[in-house]
Amino acid sequence: MSTFVDTSALIAVLDAGDDEHKAARAIWAALLSAQEMLVTSNYVIVETAALVQRRLGMEALAGLCDETLPVIEILWVTCEEHDAALRAVLAAGRRKLSLVDCVSFEVMRRRHFREVFAFDPHFAEQGFALVTVT
Repeated sequence: MSTFVDTSALIAVLDAGDDEHKAARAIWAALLSAQEMLVTSNYVIVETAALVQRRLGMEALAGLCDETLPVIEILWVTCEEHDAALRAVLAAGRRKLSLVDCVSFEVMRRRHFREVFAFDPHFAEQGFALVTVT
């Protein structure tokens, strides 16, 4: 089984000041311990890197690149996935639903992912199963 990893989870894992940090660290440890296949998209990586650099600094960005990303398979978004996601975000007409979120939904649907490590409620709204601590 594979688990898609969202920006909200990566930020929560890395940022000790995040409200979900404790839960995120526990889920992250459980996923690694279970040798779960972790995947994300290049869009999530760009979004996460920008947020980490701005909020947490260069040392945290180096940690993301050197320690976290090596255990995650990065899927490159296709033109078709990008176009479908852009149409979806425009059709939704919601300012708080991002293009990166819609790209993630497209990638997950097209590549048959059901589970996501995320703290963003949009994933559950879209019918994906959020990974939790058991």
